[in-house]
Amino acid sequence: MILILGGTGEARKLAEELTGHEVRVVSSLAGRVARPRLPVGEVRVGGFGGADGLATWLRENDVQAVVDATHPFAERIGANAAKAAELTGTPLLRLARPGWQPEPGDVWHWADDLAGAAKMLPELGKHVFLTSGRQGLPAFAHLDDLWFLIRCVDPPEPPLPRHHELILARGPYEVAAERELLGRVDVLVTKDSGGGQTSAKLTAARELRKPVVVVRRPPRPATETAATVPEAVEWVLHR
Repeated sequence: MILILGGTGEARKLAEELTGHEVRVVSSLAGRVARPRLPVGEVRVGGFGGADGLATWLRENDVQAVVDATHPFAERIGANAAKAAELTGTPLLRLARPGWQPEPGDVWHWADDLAGAAKMLPELGKHVFLTSGRQGLPAFAHLDDLWFLIRCVDPPEPPLPRHHELILARGPYEVAAERELLGRVDVLVTKDSGGGQTSAKLTAARELRKPVVVVRRPPRPATETAATVPEAVEWVLHR
């Protein structure tokens, strides 16, 4: 059995490819999204109880290898996966899509975290398009002088910025629609998620010459890494 961690597009594609090779796959989703897109094959939803709980699950289910295909900012499960793999001697692969790279015409400002991004905003504009996810919204809640256009998949919980408009939507997004939204704001805030699902906003920001605050990815434990699904498929098939 192969355990795939994550509800990303790469995780779903990997599950589909491995199932086609008659590999038994169990995909594990964190359960933070109300209506997740489910992969093919077996699916479990919810946490494992930390690194020790995951290690126990790996032993009890005779898992032959783990692929961590979680979101680039899913720090906790990444650390737990690395520790559990070490405890059990289970081969671990990190499937990590490459981060975004600035192109000519981009006006990017890099931040180490959401708190750092929040500090930059008063100097960049009064109207902000915030696309960094619902769980990080408290980092911006104190900015009472700014107005936020907030987009996330599921309704967020407070605290939220006092002045805001909420859009509930799931990617992929089109450049024309992103251009229309960015026309209402002065600056865009995003995490360096990488991939094409949500990159249209960067193209629109470039066309409109809008500044973009990009939050850097957090460090992840050192492990074998693949940048694409085909690379991950080859890794699994050669275990």
